Amino acid sequence: MFIFVLTKVLIYHKKKKTKHLYIIKIKGKAKIPDYLQVRDDNFTLIAYTRTDRPEKALEKCGLGDQIERIKTIMHEIPFGKMTKI
Repeated sequence: MFIFVLTKVLIYHKKKKTKHLYIIKIKGKAKIPDYLQVRDDNFTLIAYTRTDRPEKALEKCGLGDQIERIKTIMHEIPFGKMTKI
């Protein structure tokens, strides 16, 4: 059920053009790695991926053309701060 809902959200995002994207870097604990969230204008979750390998998830949700830009900003922002890109 969850995979079906997530797939519908990703397909909807590919059809809809958003003006702004927001990224949040989340600090992991112990064995849990750091994660990156990408959200749209309505703060709907577009991508949720590990910070050490975001390429596959960003490509899957239609942000393949912005991978380098997101990776550059991801390394610059502090943990827990939402940034508009």
